[in-house]
Amino acid sequence: MTPICLVGIGKIAVDQHVPAINASDDWELAATVSRSGKVEGVPAFTDFDRMLAETDIPVMSLCLPPVPRYAYAAKAIAAGRHVMLEKPPGATLAEVQALQDMAAKAGVTLYTTWHSRMARGVAAAKALLADKAVTAGQITWKEDVRRWHPGQDWVFEPGGMGVFDPGINALSILTEVLPAPVHLQSASLSFPANRQTPIAADLSFTGGITAAFDWRQEGEQTWEVTLQAGDDSVHLLDGGNRCVINDQDAAPSDLDEYPALYARMAQLIRTGASDVDLSPMIHVADALTLGKRIAVDPFHF
Repeated sequence: MTPICLVGIGKIAVDQHVPAINASDDWELAATVSRSGKVEGVPAFTDFDRMLAETDIPVMSLCLPPVPRYAYAAKAIAAGRHVMLEKPPGATLAEVQALQDMAAKAGVTLYTTWHSRMARGVAAAKALLADKAVTAGQITWKEDVRRWHPGQDWVFEPGGMGVFDPGINALSILTEVLPAPVHLQSASLSFPANRQTPIAADLSFTGGITAAFDWRQEGEQTWEVTLQAGDDSVHLLDGGNRCVINDQDAAPSDLDEYPALYARMAQLIRTGASDVDLSPMIHVADALTLGKRIAVDPFHF
């Protein structure tokens, strides 16, 4: 098994990354880096530079928020380590492109992960649409920020992306399954009076595709993508984990999202390849460029 270091021991690391690593035959969780979080039985560092200097762990999985992530990734690449980036891969497009260049020159793997692309229904949707023209689509991605990011003010700070933090998951599915690319035409973004990033967004793309994101939905959470291609309809439910094609459930893929990400990372390292795709993030940048700003009530956790 290949040793790996998990950097940033927050909710997503504890809920998803640690179980996926522990269940894999490819990986051994050899260390963590966090100011306060730890994983029982695993050597814990509070300083990233010290961990790089004192260990030869070859792979870093970075789960800390996007704004500080670039500096960590750049140090890891300079130290000859392979790097796996939680989504979104960075705070800006340019910094991730810079990391891509660094990794290529250093001869190490860089993987910009999009966990929702690995949801168990996505492959079936992509296969059905591969040779078809999508004529319409609707994304509905609505959840409760208090449930998924309790007290995490960074999501509302510049670089935190606001509602695009979950919304980019839907965009990662869209860019994965569409047989031809689309681009944003217009957007309306709802900003709480006391926050720097939007809490809701309505988007309109070419090809008759629209999206509604909202971080204020209590109760049942909604993560759905519906696409129409002629007489064929594809409905992705449960964040892409269930695919219904023409009213019939399609066979799911074998692995859950995070185990599939770590299997992909192992494959990339074995083949000496990288996987850097910024298309979901481009749509977010376009929305923040084109979006009409709408002021809404202040938000408090």
